[in-house]
Amino acid sequence: MDKTYVTKGQLAGEWYLVNAEGETLGRLASKVAALLIGKQHPYYTPGVESNDHVVVINASKITFHPSRLESKMYYRHSGFPGGLKSDNLKGMLDKRPEKLIQLTVKGMLPKNRLTKRFMDNLKVYAGAEHPHEAQTPQQYEVDK
Repeated sequence: MDKTYVTKGQLAGEWYLVNAEGETLGRLASKVAALLIGKQHPYYTPGVESNDHVVVINASKITFHPSRLESKMYYRHSGFPGGLKSDNLKGMLDKRPEKLIQLTVKGMLPKNRLTKRFMDNLKVYAGAEHPHEAQTPQQYEVDK
């Protein structure tokens, strides 16, 4: 009978660079979430953090259907009475494109204790410049 290999502990992670230019938000976020979880590795085990880091650049250049820009709404609440704030997709893309990708990726991650660790390993930048050149992230194509 063959034995099943289960990884234990924290693994040495890799760095991935994802260019969001011209990509659709949902498809990009699902690929980034799978990278953060570590599903691309042959030793993937649920519940074990792979410690992979993902750097997303050109967050302000993702594409949407034109009607979606006005109809999609994002809400947040301050916790005080009357503190509900709303913004449409166009406003979020103009003001905080990094937050837009972070919210979408967070929604695609499992809701457990590892979610915060996965989100800490996600770095999103609106432009093409990022401060993680020393880690030599490898280019990852979303279209695969």
